[in-house]
Amino acid sequence: MLNFTELIQTFKSLIETRIELVKSDIQDQLVGILSRLILLILIGSILLVAGLFLSLSLAFYISQVTQSPYLGFLVVAVCYLLVVVILYLTKDTRGFQQQGNIFLKKFIFDSTKGKDTDEQGT
Repeated sequence: MLNFTELIQTFKSLIETRIELVKSDIQDQLVGILSRLILLILIGSILLVAGLFLSLSLAFYISQVTQSPYLGFLVVAVCYLLVVVILYLTKDTRGFQQQGNIFLKKFIFDSTKGKDTDEQGT
């Protein structure tokens, strides 16, 4: 009877160990996803600020060339309006949605690059 009790205890400890391994693996994956999301937000913020400064520079340059204080800003605003209209008209196309989905899946959920370098180093 003692053997049966030890077998049950060993089985319980194996199950508990497996559960802890699965929890640890899920936690590692969530931390990886979260870090990639933070990086994506940081890159987006930096690109937004850079785009703002480039837009202002272009607007001031066009204003200086045309010698009109408002015309440069109007031209830049019309360009952005055209971009928004084009994006609005193409938002429902499958190719546009698929490209966005592929990019997000690769950037956020694909962590094979980090695993390949870790495996080669060890």
